[in-house]
Amino acid sequence: MRKIALMFLLVLFLVSWTGVYAAPDTAPEAKPVISLPKVTSGKTIETRGISRQPELSQVRWANHTEALTGSAMMRMVMDVSGPVEASGVVISGPTPRLSVTIKGTTPGKAIKDLTFDGKVIEKVSFAASGQDTKVIFDLPIMVEDTDYRVFTLPSDAKANKPFRVVVDVNKPVPLPDFSFTTGLKDKVIAIDPGHGGSDPGAIGPSQYMEKTATLAIAQRVRTLLEKAGAKVVMTRQDDRDVFGPNASAVEELKARSTAANSRKADVFLSIHMNAFTDRSVGGTSTYYYQKTQYDAMLAQALQTSLVEAGKLQDRRTNPANFYVIKRTRMPAALIEMAFISNPDEEKLLGSPDFQQKMSLGIVRGLERFFDQAAKLN
Repeated sequence: MRKIALMFLLVLFLVSWTGVYAAPDTAPEAKPVISLPKVTSGKTIETRGISRQPELSQVRWANHTEALTGSAMMRMVMDVSGPVEASGVVISGPTPRLSVTIKGTTPGKAIKDLTFDGKVIEKVSFAASGQDTKVIFDLPIMVEDTDYRVFTLPSDAKANKPFRVVVDVNKPVPLPDFSFTTGLKDKVIAIDPGHGGSDPGAIGPSQYMEKTATLAIAQRVRTLLEKAGAKVVMTRQDDRDVFGPNASAVEELKARSTAANSRKADVFLSIHMNAFTDRSVGGTSTYYYQKTQYDAMLAQALQTSLVEAGKLQDRRTNPANFYVIKRTRMPAALIEMAFISNPDEEKLLGSPDFQQKMSLGIVRGLERFFDQAAKLN
């Protein structure tokens, strides 16, 4: 009896052991299937907690000029580690830009902002924007929708080429052919009161600020021009930054030239006050950048009329590389009306009578310019 009991226990042990380790006759219970999200353009794939968002890894560019037409363009190629979608839009203000969005990507650590010569593109900056990458092309002047193209190219394993985003930007069109008539009627005049907002400009001995004087005179010039039948574009009409708060110097200056370019002004005039460490220095001067045959003519016409009106020392016209007169697409001049650092001239600049005299001098100078320019047609 005892022997039978021992045999029974041995059989029970073997059954238990095979139930755990012996291969069952039926198929094992299916393991749960991990379902991965479908791969779509520019999407982030999460696998076991690891983010695999496509990355912008390398940027290349090249300039190209057509031998027959002389037209020029810049092509920028951006390598991406996976398929994405990209699109672009032109932003007209406060300065001209092409904004390209590369969806579902992040800029790699090696990607840096780029600076160019300004013939086609001035600057390209890269930044993460939510789940996307924003690529901003700063342009010297406004372009049309037909002047740029954004497209993608698939990867090519045989040629060892990754997925690519390509941006083509054409060189801005040449300056227009000007054909001026006499008089101010129906002329579009862009007036730029220098400085403003966070930038006071030069400050005189009695704390009179350049931005205050330039705006006061610009408003008087506007009134006189509109009475003569001209259309006036003001880059600012009150005490503010034209681009906006915290703008760089270039952004602020470009916003002023953009205001004139976008309205296709006939001429551009920037009003300023001069300053010098020697407070005895004074006088009136006018600056130009000779991008058309009319820029020097405009500056001389204004200088002559301003000296006649204000009776200050004639400091002549001078060529200069100032941004606002270089980047505008029409004849342009920058006036240094008087020296705000000179106590006597500072007092004059704050005088309504002197402001009106100089405003009349500007208007007469513009009339003189259009009369002279019309003879060149």
